[in-house]
Amino acid sequence: MERARGSAKVVPAGILIPFILVTLLFPLWGFANDITNPMVKAFSRILRMSNFQGSLVQFAFYGGYFAMAFPAALFIKRYSYKAGILVGLGLYATGALLFIPGSMMMVFWPFLVAYFILTCGLSFLETSANPYILSMGSEETATRRLNLAQSFNPMGSLLGMFVAQQFILARLNPASAADRAAMPADQLAALTAQDLGVIRTPYLGIALVIVVVFVTIAITRMPAYGEEDRSLDVRPTLRRLSRNSRYLEGVIAQFFYVGAQIMCWTFIIHYGTMELGLTEVQAQGYNMVAMLIFVTSRFICTFLLKYVSPGGLLLALALAGGGLTLGAIVIPGMVGLYCLVGVSACMSLMFPTIYGIALKGVGEDAKLGAAGLIMAILGGSVMPPLQGAIIDLQTVSLGGVSFPAVRASFLLVVLCFAVIAHYGWRTATGRSASAPRRRTA
Repeated sequence: MERARGSAKVVPAGILIPFILVTLLFPLWGFANDITNPMVKAFSRILRMSNFQGSLVQFAFYGGYFAMAFPAALFIKRYSYKAGILVGLGLYATGALLFIPGSMMMVFWPFLVAYFILTCGLSFLETSANPYILSMGSEETATRRLNLAQSFNPMGSLLGMFVAQQFILARLNPASAADRAAMPADQLAALTAQDLGVIRTPYLGIALVIVVVFVTIAITRMPAYGEEDRSLDVRPTLRRLSRNSRYLEGVIAQFFYVGAQIMCWTFIIHYGTMELGLTEVQAQGYNMVAMLIFVTSRFICTFLLKYVSPGGLLLALALAGGGLTLGAIVIPGMVGLYCLVGVSACMSLMFPTIYGIALKGVGEDAKLGAAGLIMAILGGSVMPPLQGAIIDLQTVSLGGVSFPAVRASFLLVVLCFAVIAHYGWRTATGRSASAPRRRTA
């Protein structure tokens, strides 16, 4: 039965070029996501803020996903996937260019505005590209097709991590927040301007790349799959989705998955610097190793989906991820860090698989349904500040045993994996079933 499932072509030959162009968007938002994670630590040091305050970068970044997902879905429904992609690219470039005034003003809030606008663009891109990829061929191969496209996302993530390590963290002045606080005002202002200029430069570079991609897609004819009905029947669609338990549980699982991913990749630097005394550049190196493992694992898991049900594989990986995270909490030293790095192998499959399971069989409702799954990226906005607040405690007592707060904070990640494992189990055992969908022409 599983082998029969793999007989249909994943990407029909006639749409290879459009598929490649849309797939190119996946590494572009991966770059934005993972050049940003280390900025939590960088901004905290440059502007002398707490871990909680620095994590507001993630609050603004992933808050943009949440705020724009539903408007993006309505826009795409009314117009087209291609129009949604172009709007997304435009907002992406605008947000990146806003790093110019942010670095000149030398205060935190303009950067938060820039991140918010940039990710409003990413919200348009993900709300457009994910269901567009699902529609590019047979429904029986939709999850595999999305996993294939998503396999290129971590390549952009890895590039973003590399740029953050070599072109930002390695070029920042090493003075600590305490050292900066003791500097004369004019010396501190000059140092802050220099460091914020270092952060600004890569964002200007990605803005230029986005402009090139915008022009390329604008002049290319893209297939109009699932765009025959442009009516905005929002209430009936939401009513159908609200009766679809598989979809609703998928939104919840996606919220906790994104929270787990962003916490692991944001605070691995804190784990390395606070627990092991590594420099920020060295700790970011382990983050890059984690991403290489993530990339490799995603291709392997995409292959395994030919033979294993998506829900079953999701369950197994969530349990493994939870176990490795517990290892990072209870085992001190390098072994704990290795466990945290290994978690990325377990996360590789999760986002596209949850996405594909939740939208399976919803037909035209996928356009608005995609908005709920992108809004679930709010998990990346809500969870990191909670973890940052725990880390600021320095020490946490668990069952009468004191743990460094940076290790104990990863209990939030264990909670996230428990929710994902529950969804995988319900999907694999058929307990999470979809409601009958509307018939489409």
